[in-house]
Amino acid sequence: MSSKEWPLWEIFIRGQHGLNHRHVGSLHAPDAEMAIRHARDVYTRRKEGVSIWAVRSADIVASSPSDKGPLFDPAESKVYRHPTFFDIPDEVGHM
Repeated sequence: MSSKEWPLWEIFIRGQHGLNHRHVGSLHAPDAEMAIRHARDVYTRRKEGVSIWAVRSADIVASSPSDKGPLFDPAESKVYRHPTFFDIPDEVGHM
């Protein structure tokens, strides 16, 4: 990145009726405060958001799709995490 280029920020918005933030896009800004302001102007024009997260793209660490097996396979040996061993009473209904 050149010294004249602003850092890239990933923007997440929490909607009016949701409990989770969802990625809506990216933008360049000099700092976190400006990233939030730009995100408000660009991604919440119709007042659809109640919360904005701005995360520097350089700070995001992600697993590689090629690591899927080694990363998630250990969960297969933890069968107690699956609800198949529990009896659900009929009065509970559909879960």
